[in-house]
Amino acid sequence: MEDINDEDVARRIQQGDVNAFSLLVRRYEAKITRYGRKFLSRPDDIKDIVQEIFTKTFVNIRSFDAKRKFSPWIYRIAHNEFVNALKKKKTEKLAFVDFDAFFPHPAAKEAADGDVERADLRRMLDKCIEKLPAKYREPLILYYFEEMNYREIADVMHLPVSTVGVRLQRGKVLLKKGVKDNGGA
Repeated sequence: MEDINDEDVARRIQQGDVNAFSLLVRRYEAKITRYGRKFLSRPDDIKDIVQEIFTKTFVNIRSFDAKRKFSPWIYRIAHNEFVNALKKKKTEKLAFVDFDAFFPHPAAKEAADGDVERADLRRMLDKCIEKLPAKYREPLILYYFEEMNYREIADVMHLPVSTVGVRLQRGKVLLKKGVKDNGGA
């Protein structure tokens, strides 16, 4: 059963094969946990919310249209849960984001000076992304870290595809401006 796609697994669950749900958990637990780190910093909070996401996924699996892709559907549930958790914890900051996806670095190992500079750059980038409005921050995270395409991001965020494109472009511009204003390249 490992070689069938997510939509077929969901269809099996809808038809009563509840044991098939464990396959979806295995496929998505690490991904959803990683996604959660973009919203929250405490591992225990993330773990609890991931559990809630899978509970809601299981409870609502019958509403999933197996003719569509499964990943945007589960990410929409995750999005809602993490956003709700953020609203409850307004004072908690966004967890560190790995900006190597935005600003790739050479494969060669750098000297200690380079490591210090990289740490400084990461702190600056972290501050810059925290300052981005959520409407720009989230599409950037979904695109660069969760490797979703525009259509999938649109499904998760309940936006038109064109709006996703605009928000990604504006988010990149704002992030680059923030880096520049903070003394970056």
